[in-house]
Amino acid sequence: MISRREFLSAASKIGLLAGCPITCATSVRLACAAAGIPTPHYALKDNLVQNAPKARYWTSTSPAGSECVQCHESAAGLNKEWHREKPVIVKCLLCAQKCIIKPGERGKCRARMNVDGELRTLVYGRPVAINIDPIEKKPFYHFLPGSTALSLATSGCPLSCKFCQNWEISQSRPEDFDTPFVAPEQIVQAATKRQSPVIAFTYNEPTVFMEYLADIATLASKQKLRSVLVSCGFMNPEPLKEMCELLDAIKIDLKGVSREFYGDVCGAELKPVLDSIRQAAKSGVHLEIVNLVVPTLNDSDKMLKSLIDWIAEEIGPDVPVHFTRFHPDYRLLNLPPTPVATLERFRDRAMSRGLHYVYVGNVPGHPGNHTYCPQCGKIVIQRSSYFLEEMNIKQGCCSFCGRRIAGVWS
Repeated sequence: MISRREFLSAASKIGLLAGCPITCATSVRLACAAAGIPTPHYALKDNLVQNAPKARYWTSTSPAGSECVQCHESAAGLNKEWHREKPVIVKCLLCAQKCIIKPGERGKCRARMNVDGELRTLVYGRPVAINIDPIEKKPFYHFLPGSTALSLATSGCPLSCKFCQNWEISQSRPEDFDTPFVAPEQIVQAATKRQSPVIAFTYNEPTVFMEYLADIATLASKQKLRSVLVSCGFMNPEPLKEMCELLDAIKIDLKGVSREFYGDVCGAELKPVLDSIRQAAKSGVHLEIVNLVVPTLNDSDKMLKSLIDWIAEEIGPDVPVHFTRFHPDYRLLNLPPTPVATLERFRDRAMSRGLHYVYVGNVPGHPGNHTYCPQCGKIVIQRSSYFLEEMNIKQGCCSFCGRRIAGVWS
């Protein structure tokens, strides 16, 4: 249990972050989250609920248009009068948590709320972070290398990963931030003004702002801008199908191939993530996979072999795979950074298994940051941190031997 002194110290440090629009209430909530203790409840601002638009991908117990089999395994024996004159309960069908939400309550993502029997999104048009990033920072190594991406996020996430690097926003609530409404048109205009050819939905889990994402991506496409998703992959098939049709690239974090790891460390399940990766790969959208290697938790030889075998057999050799270095954060401050030798071992194993594009992430200056031609072995993209030093790809092929290099290059 955290002491009162430690709690107040953590709250004050968070509240004094330079340039962060964080209120006292936010400081308290984030300090609680970092310490792993229950957070106090703060009332929603009235206008946040009143202005919250109707969400998509949900069903309810309301007799009008309700689909009972969405909540029950079988329609056999169901009494359709059961919910009559009772408070309308909502089931969210957006992510794989499939939250059952009572009136006035929210799902695990904290971004969607049952308001009088109707699911509302509390984060539409309310980004809490907007930045210009190199596309390599996402990381996308085979999608328009060297370009910049206007990156945005709202609060909220359906997962509760103990190692989250962006926990200040992913584990927060919309009311924790005093953010103005930003229309989808404004996001597209900002990307155009900054000459960023890509809009990236990132930092938290963008699935929670699906409606906002869809409207932005639709407008961006009309302006010849590309849209990309950085995701945990924990969504349901129908929303993912729509996103694959709207987006140009998807990066999914495959945090391990252990059900126990996902349950204990991430508060989620493994199967929906594997299903999402398969679905994205089959859709034809550009796909990259990241595995954050956390010492003692998902770095065993058994898990390494299982993960690499699954990618090789289910997805194929051309999907770029990033083995990324963990840095102590959030609720895993007790663990050390991932040894570089561990990442090198993962990369060597993956390449010996036949994967063509395997990277060492979060280790600037490492040779594993470069892209090598699978045929001649020469460097076709040389990187220094998130920036390009040399590009030897012409019309999607290696400049030295002519072999096709998988990716989106123009």
